[in-house]
Amino acid sequence: MLFNSIDFVVFFPIVLIIYYCIPIKYKHLWLLLSSYYFYMNWNPAYGLLLFFCTFLTYAGGLFIEKIRKQENKDKSASQAKICLALCLCLNLGILCYFKYSRFLGGYFSKLISVLHVPVEINMTWTESIILPVGISFYILQSLGYLIDVYRKEIYAEKNFFRYALFVSFFPQLVAGPIERSKNLLVQLAQPQKLSWDNCKKGLFIMSWGFFLKLVIADRAAIFVDMVYENCDRYTGLYIVIATVLFAFQIYCDFYGYSIIAKGVSLFFGIRLMDNFDAPYFSKSVAEFWRRWHISLSGWFRDYLYIPLGGNRKGFVRKQINKMIVFAVSGLWHGASIAFIVWGALNGFYQVVADIVHRNRKANQSAGKILTVCKCLGTFLLICFAWLFFRAGDMSDALVLLRNMCCFNWEILVNGELFTLGISKEFFTVLIISIGILGCVDYLKYQKKDVVDILVQKKWWVQGIVIVMLVYAILVFGCYGVEYDTNQFIYFQF
Repeated sequence: MLFNSIDFVVFFPIVLIIYYCIPIKYKHLWLLLSSYYFYMNWNPAYGLLLFFCTFLTYAGGLFIEKIRKQENKDKSASQAKICLALCLCLNLGILCYFKYSRFLGGYFSKLISVLHVPVEINMTWTESIILPVGISFYILQSLGYLIDVYRKEIYAEKNFFRYALFVSFFPQLVAGPIERSKNLLVQLAQPQKLSWDNCKKGLFIMSWGFFLKLVIADRAAIFVDMVYENCDRYTGLYIVIATVLFAFQIYCDFYGYSIIAKGVSLFFGIRLMDNFDAPYFSKSVAEFWRRWHISLSGWFRDYLYIPLGGNRKGFVRKQINKMIVFAVSGLWHGASIAFIVWGALNGFYQVVADIVHRNRKANQSAGKILTVCKCLGTFLLICFAWLFFRAGDMSDALVLLRNMCCFNWEILVNGELFTLGISKEFFTVLIISIGILGCVDYLKYQKKDVVDILVQKKWWVQGIVIVMLVYAILVFGCYGVEYDTNQFIYFQF
């Protein structure tokens, strides 16, 4: 079920009304049933896999906490470590099977062929594997909980249904944010009463999220898909413009989902973490990754980068750890060399920056012009990396890089730019909408949240803003009979 679908328009109010009509002790059970219904709308079999991964980490958490209480500390520590390792291997094994079987099978077949091994291995079975929606998100979230229990940073949840809701909470189940148990699990244990302030704020946030998704992301997708799906046909500025538009498409698509999820959760009195913090105003790639997909960046920092040694084992080891983390991040996003290159490229940017600035004193008084140049330079580096991400296939990425060198400036004046699915009028609307996004994000970068400002205004000001957002969505958004409802990009991960 998609947020931007009629099904959700019917589903959400029903779930909300019943939630506040039933006794407190049944609220988490109702949300759990609703979450599984929401998820199993894609494929009922997905629910069984979700349940298995949930039960595995639930039992693992209880076992780890129980053996920690044994008198023999050395023995209990060893058993806890074995239990953790087993649960990690089983869950990551499930993820690898569904996500990487085809990728690894293809390269294994090529290796057998190159080595001339006289063995026939049929890998066609991998083609029938369907990647369950959101599997990467809920597995990382449940593993984060398990590691936190092992580290004694959170209690092992005794109530299986409450823990199952933590893993499957429908607003953030399929595309995050990847919540920590110390935030979401604790909130689920204490259901809140209906709050008009929460509902009002949730409505503002959801409206803004739908604006980002339907007016910017889905409109930009028309142009981007036309160029990237015909990469051998388009050259020069077509590719440059498509890549820049993709930077805003993926941001508005993923950011839009994250804040819709945040807005929906507020109606239930649950506060999800901010997953984005004006990333395109970053002055360095390192800062960008502190502001982009914050929940994933934090997960890799706490559960991979720091265990690898972080920055505690010298300068060289720190850079190696960075490259490992970003290469793994690329592989997490997709089973393709292009995704690994995308991740490694973002790591490489930061390694180079660390080397350049290693012996240079920080410039504490950078002027506005230098700041703008840093922001623009960072944006261009990120856009270049996005090319590999959007291409998804290394051969297509190389074709795009080759064709990009053939510039065709005339398309800026002869109108050909508006023949790729977006008319001049809608292109203008798209640019204006991106400008509005830029203003809102700039305020957020300055620690001024527009939603927090709005909820303090008079009711008629709030009403005008809501009406304007709804009007923009209805008039300029992508939907209708001839429109195929676009799945959020990160559902595929």
